[in-house]
Amino acid sequence: MPVLPRPVLDPPAAPGTVARAHFASLLAFETDCWDVDAAMARDRSGFVLLDVRSAAAYAAGHLPGAFHLPHARITSRALAALPPTELFVVYCAGPHCNGADRAALRLARLDRPVKKMIGGVTGWLDEGFVLVADDAAPPL
Repeated sequence: MPVLPRPVLDPPAAPGTVARAHFASLLAFETDCWDVDAAMARDRSGFVLLDVRSAAAYAAGHLPGAFHLPHARITSRALAALPPTELFVVYCAGPHCNGADRAALRLARLDRPVKKMIGGVTGWLDEGFVLVADDAAPPL
């Protein structure tokens, strides 16, 4: 009789020490829409929310309080007004887009603290949160 595959069980789960290190590492690099919303509801200090999509996408709708800076324009000069310890939370369109990863990499290369908001705009909307639209992005 053939052995049936067990995709959930094979390979087995990692030992607790390995799993703890893995998931702690993920949380050092990522945050989610709920945590961003909760942080914004309590206190906007402590991080800069950065929309790295196109200007047209930002103008059509973005997270409340987000600044706009496409990933290709992230430079030390563009960030000069912010303290080097300021945490950036970056997002793009959604899980099908790597713009937030590109932005996070650029920020990390500039030795700036950064986390990616997983899900991006798609995740934000899926969670029932709203976007805002305005004529111009606030200065960074």
